[in-house]
Amino acid sequence: MQLPIKAILVFHAAARAGSIARAAEELSVTPSAVSQQIQVLEVQLGVALLTKAGRGIALTEAGERYFSMISGQMESIEQATATLRGFRSVTTLTVRATPTLSNKWLLPRLGHFLDRHPDLELRLDGTNEPTDFNQELVDIELRHGDGRWPGLYVESIAEEQFYPVCSPDYAAANSLRPEEVLGHRLIHSVKSQAQWNSWFPLAGVTPEERWPRVLFDRSHMAIDAAVRGMGIALESTLMMDEELQRGRLICPVISPPEVRISTQWIVCPRDHLRQKKVRLFLEWLRTERDIWQAAYPSGAIPR
Repeated sequence: MQLPIKAILVFHAAARAGSIARAAEELSVTPSAVSQQIQVLEVQLGVALLTKAGRGIALTEAGERYFSMISGQMESIEQATATLRGFRSVTTLTVRATPTLSNKWLLPRLGHFLDRHPDLELRLDGTNEPTDFNQELVDIELRHGDGRWPGLYVESIAEEQFYPVCSPDYAAANSLRPEEVLGHRLIHSVKSQAQWNSWFPLAGVTPEERWPRVLFDRSHMAIDAAVRGMGIALESTLMMDEELQRGRLICPVISPPEVRISTQWIVCPRDHLRQKKVRLFLEWLRTERDIWQAAYPSGAIPR
């Protein structure tokens, strides 16, 4: 029996992409051509490899086993082909992340990842819009939210601590009682999961109906406003890590209540976890997360 090389290549691309449409785009063919080649392979093998799952596809049990068996060989073929062409293979990893996480936490660390994996070309897409993995060529997303997205692989990046912070030129560390915060302009990040109106009851404070405030729709803007001495912000140690480490932000409140929330999540179709480039990125991300967490043990207040 002649080995259906073309059909195997098309199946591998579709299984790796988790989508007929994405595989078609990658291979520069029509979606119907991809479906036809997969049907050819299924007839040859005598088993169903793919099944519909909503607007996308999913591997059957036989498809899972077959994809697992051929993936290593396919990567070897790709590397060998690139070598004989006389150039180093370049693989693009597309990561989508919120603007604040991209600017404040990922960017200062990304150089370590790129230095370790020079064969990877990284594209960082900074947006709050959630990814439609059936339509968009995104490998992995770092998403803000509550972690409830059925049908996707979801993992918390870290449990963050939220504290009042300001520039040391605005107020000294450990200089204000919680109720005295109300006498200052409060900086709000309107999309944050930790808000001043929830913090006050935890601090045993009953605020007036209104207090001086300024509002931003991005946490990185609220953090920068606090650094510039515009007031006191309620922000996450994850997002303001660099400012805390450099002493540009401090906690001015005596014994503030501890607020711990997971707001940032690793999100992708489970199929993507088979991709080597995704696994490498997640291994690096978890290592960086562990290093970061060691600097903020439970109850530690940034001073």
